[in-house]
Amino acid sequence: MLYLTAAVVILTGLTLLNLLLMLGVIRRLRDHSERFTQLTKSVMPEVAVLAAGSPVPEFAATTRDGDTVSGAALEPETLIGFFSPSCKPCKAMLPKFADYARSVPGGRERVLAIVVQDADPAEYLALLSPVARVVLEEPGGTVAAAFDVSGFPAVCLIGPDGTVAASGMHLQDLPRAKALAGRG
Repeated sequence: MLYLTAAVVILTGLTLLNLLLMLGVIRRLRDHSERFTQLTKSVMPEVAVLAAGSPVPEFAATTRDGDTVSGAALEPETLIGFFSPSCKPCKAMLPKFADYARSVPGGRERVLAIVVQDADPAEYLALLSPVARVVLEEPGGTVAAAFDVSGFPAVCLIGPDGTVAASGMHLQDLPRAKALAGRG
């Protein structure tokens, strides 16, 4: 009986010690989670491109086809995408953006893709050129600077009043993309 009592006391002590250690681990995980959230917010921009309601900025750039595009010449409902070949989320969004661009009324003339030359853009050019007017520019180039791009990928849709109707880092941030996703 003495051994049984000793075993129960020892196991109870070990269980309480285990409980205290687990509470410490849970507290530490919460602290790390909060720190990670704060770090992510400081590194990842909340808005990577001009916010909805902002006027379309003035810029001038030359497409790969040799045409000149400018802020004043952008048609309403023009889709604009900003991509960086060194960005993994850009690579994941690229085929979805191309599919979305194919469905834009007005076709290729109403889609503008800006590709930053920070790595080999060949894959981007091959996929985007048939569905969009493509501007190739250096990091911090004129179009990206005009639209205040702070992260990639970034997309925006020009509204009928010459302002940015919707913008974000995902196609789902655009209203028509939400409607298309609901149908498919």
